[in-house]
Amino acid sequence: MNVIEQCQRLVYAIYEQMDASHDFQHIERVLMNAEAILQAEPTADEKIVKLAVYLHDVSDAKYVTDKSAQNDILGQLVLTDAERQHIEDIIESVSFNGGNSLEAKTIEAKIVRDADRLDAIGAVGIARTFAYGGAKGRKLYDDTEEARFQMTADEYRTKSTASVTHFYEKLLLLKDLMVTAKGREMAEARHAFMEQFLQQLANEKNGNA
Repeated sequence: MNVIEQCQRLVYAIYEQMDASHDFQHIERVLMNAEAILQAEPTADEKIVKLAVYLHDVSDAKYVTDKSAQNDILGQLVLTDAERQHIEDIIESVSFNGGNSLEAKTIEAKIVRDADRLDAIGAVGIARTFAYGGAKGRKLYDDTEEARFQMTADEYRTKSTASVTHFYEKLLLLKDLMVTAKGREMAEARHAFMEQFLQQLANEKNGNA
């Protein structure tokens, strides 16, 4: 068993305990996105990209308070110190954090971040948003709520805004935050679909459809 297969086995049980917005199917889709972007970025280290994809949510702050799971798995994998640090840096740069993302400094970090953000938009992104909102007991929408565009990472994570508000605070911003050419290309149709969905939702909740 190679190191990527070992990592996949180690993370599987963790993701299967999460809600549908961050389960192992999410990881599989992010991996497919990353593989598509890798084809356009031949200089990138495929092993580092795949390991970072598998590990990027095992210690997600939305679900846990520390990085023990991430650190434990990294400690079991046969990696150089440089590889381990690179993976940790990538994971740190993936999170949106209410618009307070760290810079993705390497091509591997850019690929993983775009791949993850692609799964946050489009049809799947819509489904994931409402799955997470449902798991957290959030409203579908709240027309009295104003989207926030200036906030700390803590404010972003702790305020329980309605699911539709999340589109304006994050999802509709992601197309223009893609950092690879392939990521930008893949984001176009997904972004357009979200705009169509929000228009149809507005029509239906106002009795116009």
